[in-house]
This record gives sequence, C-alpha cells and structure tokens, in this order.
Amino acid sequence: MPTCDPASLRDAISAVYRAKGATEQEAEVVARHQVAANLVGHDSHGVITTLQYVRQIDKGEIVLGAELGVEDESATTAVLTGNWGFGFVMTEQAIRLGIEKARATGTAGIVIRHQGHIGRLGAYAAMAAEHDMIALITADSGRGPKAVAPFGGRSRRLGTNPICFGVPSDLPGPVVLDMATSAVAVGKLALAQARGEAVPDGSVVDKEGRVSTDPGAFFEGGALLPLGGAHGYKGFGLSFMVEILCGLLTGLGYGVAADGRHNDGNFIGLFDVGRFREVDTFKRDVGEFVEYLRDTPPAQGFERVLYPGELEHLTEQKRSRTGIAIEDETWDDLVTLMAGLGVSPPPVREQQKVTR
Repeated sequence: MPTCDPASLRDAISAVYRAKGATEQEAEVVARHQVAANLVGHDSHGVITTLQYVRQIDKGEIVLGAELGVEDESATTAVLTGNWGFGFVMTEQAIRLGIEKARATGTAGIVIRHQGHIGRLGAYAAMAAEHDMIALITADSGRGPKAVAPFGGRSRRLGTNPICFGVPSDLPGPVVLDMATSAVAVGKLALAQARGEAVPDGSVVDKEGRVSTDPGAFFEGGALLPLGGAHGYKGFGLSFMVEILCGLLTGLGYGVAADGRHNDGNFIGLFDVGRFREVDTFKRDVGEFVEYLRDTPPAQGFERVLYPGELEHLTEQKRSRTGIAIEDETWDDLVTLMAGLGVSPPPVREQQKVTR
C-alpha cells in the first residue's frame, strides 16, 4: 500500500478540487478534513471519498463557490442553508456562528440544510471544545439514498445518522464521542470491500434479510443494521431521534427524493462551559475522571481503558510520523483522476501494510 506524507497528500487533494473549479479556500477546507480523517484512522471518511465528491461536482450536486445563507435567526438559534455547497465549508462556518452565539448567550442551536457531505462530526466537535464549548452534533443524509434498516426490518429506510459529543478537557487529545447509529458506516463497508475483508457479524443483512459478514451483501441490495446487534432497538432509537433533529426539524423531510441527491441535514447544539462551571476546574475534573476510569485492572485482551477520542489521538500521532497508507485500489483511482486533471500525485514515501 502506498504511504504518503500527510501534507503532500493534502496539497494534492486540494489541487484536484481547484482543478475542478473550487476556490482555494473551498479546496483547502475539504482536503484538510479528508486527510485529517485518514490521520485519526477514519479512512472511510478520508481521501477515498475524493472520487465521490468529484462525481457530485460533475453532476451539479455540489455547487462550487456557494455561500452559506441565513434563513432565520435569533440570539440563540439559526436556520441555515448551504446552498448545495461543500458540507465541510458550510458546517465549519455554522460552528463558528454557533460559538459566537453561545459565547454571548450561553447556548446555541443551529440547523443546516441543503449542503454536501460534511465528513467526520468529531472534527467540528473538537473545534467547539477548543473554545470551551460542549457540543452535540447530529447529521443525516436528508432525502438522499438510505442505507440502514429499522430494527425488525430488512429494507433501507434510514441513513447511518451519526451522533457526536465533544467536551473540553486538559487531556492531551480531544474528548470526542463520534459514532454512527448503524452497526458500521457505509464508508467502512467500501473500505472492507476494497481490502477484501469481512465485516463483523450483525453489521449487514443481504437482500433476503439474512445476516451476513460480506460487505458486498450491502452493495447487492442488502442493508446495514442498527447499532446493537440483538439490542439493535437502541441504535434504531438513536437513529430515529437523529432523523427528527436533522430531517424533520430542518424541514428536509424523510424518505428518498426522486432525484436521490445527497443532502446532509445537520443539528448543532453548543453549551458554554463557563456558564455552568469555572472552565479550568471543569477541564481538570474531566481529566481526573478519565484517570479514575483508567485506575481499574484491564479486562482480558485489553491494555487499559481509553477515553472517547483517545484512540484517534494516538493514531493521529503515529500517522503524522509514519505517513498515511492508502489502499491500492483507492490509490490507483486517485492517480488516474489526477492524471486526467493535470495534477501531480503526492510522492510515495514507501509501501506498507495499513495501520489501524
């Protein structure tokens, strides 16, 4: 597997979007988010999505140069439209607006509609935590194609509907819980298929409703299952609530539109820690809480307890040193795309097995 320096990879991906007509700022934001996802180990949201975004640009589903619009606003709330621009760009701006509101009033609630894929929610939660905000962020795909069967069903009715929390702390890495409410994310299925790997039992049903470990079963007409296996009603319940916040509260609706256009709906809730506790004391308490949890004998097969977001932090540190390994199929697709756009691919540092 080719391994690239993160900065070189980011520059090359940014050049792809500029070659397609994106502004320098748009290209930088999107490439930064994609490579950051690879760095923390969420390769399903990394550079593997570049071809998807390019296809959406070509089809007019992502509008280059779009500006964030404010449809309704109060001191603590805002209803925003992304005008079909890059979701990364729009959601970063929405987070900044929410931080301003929460700093002034203590809390903020933001909804966004009509935007492209926004990638890892954890990146935005970490932004808020850096400003001493607790963040709750949820997302769905609006009335775009669905992937997940409701608990007790076998056909696709829901998105993977992620939910994310971010918390300020004095720990070395961000405290972020970022999880799909499905057993796995669709991108992880594509990644497993590209690597020739099986997926965990309880992740997928085939088109006949039979549980399968073959990621191809999903792409052949099956569906993802809600998080929780035999207790999948819990993942389904969370997904249901995300759909309410991101599909119904935003006004996007539910189901699949005739054009099948991907259309991330997004809910952001922000809470200024300083309105509740002295900030440094709160951050210290979070760190001490983590140490309390770590002070337990590890279960068999584990070295120690990790706080939410710690594994990503450790992976980021490692990959920043060793580089980002890219699956051969993804690499070949990227090189072909770049050649067609006159973009030089990033230098390959070495060939190695993927590190997780």
